[in-house]
Amino acid sequence: MSNLDSKAKLRWACRRGMLELDVLFMPFVEDAYDSLSDNEKAIFQRLLTGEDPELFAWFMGHEECKDEELNSMVKLILNRVKV
Repeated sequence: MSNLDSKAKLRWACRRGMLELDVLFMPFVEDAYDSLSDNEKAIFQRLLTGEDPELFAWFMGHEECKDEELNSMVKLILNRVKV
């Protein structure tokens, strides 16, 4: 697994510069992350390497992520957190 193999490191990576992203990522990590497959966990961790403005645009529906795996994860998070 990546360098985000501990829950504490993962929580830290979820702390973003934008409140809008924090309120999506933190509840998702607490409530849903553990139930993800190993592949889905890897995709989520890859999502966290994105830049905040790009992530914000994807989650707010201003742009669609061109990466199919990341786009699926964005949709999963939005459905689980029910923004």
